[in-house]
Amino acid sequence: MRTFILSFLIMIFTTLSAFAKEPVRTIEGTVNKIFDGDTLQMTDTRGNRVTVRLYGIDAPEAPKGSKKAGRITNPGQPFGTNAQKALEEMVLDKYVRVDVMAVDQHKMTVAIVWIVDRIINKEMLKYGWAWAYRKKLSKPYAAEYISLEEQARKERRGIWEQVNPQPPWEFRQPPKKSKRRR
Repeated sequence: MRTFILSFLIMIFTTLSAFAKEPVRTIEGTVNKIFDGDTLQMTDTRGNRVTVRLYGIDAPEAPKGSKKAGRITNPGQPFGTNAQKALEEMVLDKYVRVDVMAVDQHKMTVAIVWIVDRIINKEMLKYGWAWAYRKKLSKPYAAEYISLEEQARKERRGIWEQVNPQPPWEFRQPPKKSKRRR
């Protein structure tokens, strides 16, 4: 019985810690580049360049181009450029604090970005420039992020001016090949 109770308590604490996601570390520095509405590059206080993906949000894909070829290689989504410019206005050349939540499969830092007492991730949702990325949100953040997205939808801000905007995670999926018979 004692072993059962101990196992049960370990399971409960392990489950609770998974829901109470806290930052693993904090980085400070200056933002020097914006890739799109949810990804930026900063230089930390030690001079290291860090690419940061904003935790819990997914913005429309901005057009991607090749400087060498001088052309657009991926046209992006409607409002992708707008989301990119909104993030640029909020953080470019500004000193930020970054609470690192994880490192993703591409070895990119996933973080909550602060300027003084403003959380930029929330502001991108509030002004309608991103979706709450429900698939990647942990419990302490989910309700607030989803609420901010729903309020922006209701008020038709940013991407929500469109009737039915395509989420970026669907846009990024490669088109399915049709099975035509010949």
